[in-house]
Amino acid sequence: MSFEEEWASVRSTSTANVSMRLNQVAPEPGGGGGGNADLSVDQDKLGAIGSAAYALHGRLVKDGNHARTNTTEAATGMSSHGFLTGSAMSTVQETWSSQLNTLLDACANISNHLDYSAASHAKEEADITAALAASKINEYFK
Repeated sequence: MSFEEEWASVRSTSTANVSMRLNQVAPEPGGGGGGNADLSVDQDKLGAIGSAAYALHGRLVKDGNHARTNTTEAATGMSSHGFLTGSAMSTVQETWSSQLNTLLDACANISNHLDYSAASHAKEEADITAALAASKINEYFK
């Protein structure tokens, strides 16, 4: 039996034994959706997380580089005297600087994204409120 024949046989056997059933919520009397709404955005929590990320960013900018100058000077001094530790210290400093910049970018991204999310959700909430109010007014004009 060729591959094509075997494949056709497997496909026909598999589709013959399939029964489709869609999972769904039973319709409520009078229409409407099922269940309670569970999507919510707590502006205070978003603000607190964004504020913490902003504060962490500020501390990292200050505290993350406090040893940079001394480490660079020590690495240069050791390297000039022929110690291999000097180049190793330079490598450590470069790696630290790279990792610190990555962490700073992540904190800034979190803070900015949460600020944007809070503002976006507030705007969407206002738009939905206005649309619902307008739809209620339209009922009276019909």
